Amino acid sequence: MRLLLVRHGQTPSNLEHLLDTAVPGPGLTALGERQAAALPEALAGEDIEAIYVSTLTRTQLTAAPLAAARGLDVIVRDGIREVTAGDLEILPGESEQGALYMKTVFAWAAGDTELRMPGGESGAEVLARFDAVVSEAAGRGFGTVALVSHGAAIRLWTAARAVNVDVPFAAAHPLENTGVVILEGSPADGWKALAWAGAVVAPAGEGGPAGWAVVGDTP
Repeated sequence: MRLLLVRHGQTPSNLEHLLDTAVPGPGLTALGERQAAALPEALAGEDIEAIYVSTLTRTQLTAAPLAAARGLDVIVRDGIREVTAGDLEILPGESEQGALYMKTVFAWAAGDTELRMPGGESGAEVLARFDAVVSEAAGRGFGTVALVSHGAAIRLWTAARAVNVDVPFAAAHPLENTGVVILEGSPADGWKALAWAGAVVAPAGEGGPAGWAVVGDTP
């Protein structure tokens, strides 16, 4: 299966650099709407058979132009929503406390999945819910699927599941709004990343904190 992991368009919280992960969350800015409108052309070469979105409003608004262009209904699944910030909710991502959010995410990607976001989920819980949606799509026999999700969730899942994307790569490569990570594989055989926001991934700045690079060691 070919998997297109698409980050949502820009939101007001992205402009303020806030960790805004609660459901249903904000809508899109004017720029975010333009980014969403550009997706059908950006993905014109992809034979998309299904479009999944999260329970957050911003993914549904981002996917709407693509779904209309392809004549597809979106499939809403809670499993691909953003990593819950818990006690860090609405903190600035560049603050000392806010920086713990992405450091925790990449600690999960490195294997410490029992670690828990303060007041939130563990890495094992986040990966399990995201895995379940990917497995559902694969089980339905789709050849190419677009999952419109969120920056931290996409970077975590790709670093944890793609054989050729390690934690330093994912941490050092921000995913801007409507950036796309392309993978091929299956839940049984594993996944290989082919492209990350337009850049080819070799074998084995605009937006909010979930799209930023991480500087320093993970906890």
